[in-house]
Amino acid sequence: MVSRLNPYLSFTDNARQAMEFYREVFGGTLVLNTFGEFGGPPDVADKIMHGMLETDSGFTLMGADTPPGMEHRPGNTVTVCLNGDSSEELHGYWDKLSEGGTVSVPLEQQVWGDEYGACEDRFGVSWMVNIGQPQG
Repeated sequence: MVSRLNPYLSFTDNARQAMEFYREVFGGTLVLNTFGEFGGPPDVADKIMHGMLETDSGFTLMGADTPPGMEHRPGNTVTVCLNGDSSEELHGYWDKLSEGGTVSVPLEQQVWGDEYGACEDRFGVSWMVNIGQPQG
């Protein structure tokens, strides 16, 4: 197996909704496993123990509800960044991610020459999108 690095997002009781939203944004195959499938307590049986979205673009995004006994610690120390030169594809992701969220930097031409934007989606996850010029 090839090693890979990907984000793993933590949620409080809305991982299913968030992961289904990301499938709408990026497409791909989403697998969700609940605590109940693995003998978890009845009060969290329908919560997501592990979710994994694998997209045709090669992205892998994982997420889960915070398990019982663990503290959910949202913070501002991680931002998921999408980079590339496919303007149409990245604009599509941006439109969906920023809808219902908060845009801190509009997606537009920046001084370094690329289009760039930053937002927090409706689930509180921070995203950056950078669209560079196609390399010849």
